[in-house]
Amino acid sequence: MADAAIGIFGGSGFYSFLEDVEEVELDTPYGKPSAPFVVGEIEGLRVAFLPRHGREHELPPHEIPYRANVWAMKELGVRRIIGPNASGALKRELELGEFVVCDQFVDRTSGRADTFYDGPETTHVSAADPYCPDLRALLVETARELGIPVRDGGTVVTIQGPRFSTRAESKWFQDAGWDVINMTAYPEGYLARELELCYANISMVTDHDVGVEGTAPVSHEQVVEVFQANNERLRELLFAVVPKIPPQPEEHLCSTALRGARL
Repeated sequence: MADAAIGIFGGSGFYSFLEDVEEVELDTPYGKPSAPFVVGEIEGLRVAFLPRHGREHELPPHEIPYRANVWAMKELGVRRIIGPNASGALKRELELGEFVVCDQFVDRTSGRADTFYDGPETTHVSAADPYCPDLRALLVETARELGIPVRDGGTVVTIQGPRFSTRAESKWFQDAGWDVINMTAYPEGYLARELELCYANISMVTDHDVGVEGTAPVSHEQVVEVFQANNERLRELLFAVVPKIPPQPEEHLCSTALRGARL
């Protein structure tokens, strides 16, 4: 089976990434992933890519097989994952196309299978600092080198979908001080932590959420249009940052996540 060191999930409007690839179909204890993986190379590093919504965007956010997707990444040998997401801004000062490399999340989903540890051994994995600090630093540093507007840190709130927020909900999220909103950042990133994989989120602003004063209600078409317009910058960032990503250290926040987590 093909192997890879780095994994990348694709979101809305970002369905292909690598060329000259090997296609890999996997099954997992949690069912099949969203689509076959494609595995290729960037400057000698093996990279696995998976469109989380499926190749035709046929999977809505609440139906994505998050556990299968993350499990399959680990089966391929991936230890470090980057997860871009189309996101709405909860703050007026965030500009369309700006990248927010988040350091916190808030989960407002419901009913999603969001753990690998259903018993009988009780396992509590810390989510205090949910995103890999090493990957975050590399993404921010590289984006700045490329002249891509980027925020170092921020909180993403993940809602259930497929509907967008009401104005009241959006205002509530803004009043809480959160920065961006999307439907897929959770549980993907946390599941990676449960498997002791590194994961970093890139929330790319495609719109201002409905509760932001002076903005019109968001539409899916608007999200995809802005995402497509910025795909080249995202691709540029990924191709530049992947060669900089070293192997996961043995002693690391992410690689030791299960240490002391079991009762």
